[in-house]
Amino acid sequence: MSLNLSIKNAPDHVVRRLKARAQRNHRSLQGELLAIVEAAVEARHPLTPAEVSAEVGRLKLRTPAESARIVRRDRNGR
Repeated sequence: MSLNLSIKNAPDHVVRRLKARAQRNHRSLQGELLAIVEAAVEARHPLTPAEVSAEVGRLKLRTPAESARIVRRDRNGR
């Protein structure tokens, strides 16, 4: 099932840049927007060590068991 999405009140400078990008990629504006949205929801990059460290600090993990539980939960969610 497909769904129509709309972006309202897009600033003129953003629209100009999107149109230029679409033209460079030989797409319509609609096609370019869809490509951007698809890339955004499918992009999954591995975390850097600094990002992992920041996340550990944010979660206030103290034991390996806590880390293992989170990794397991993430892995099972895929």
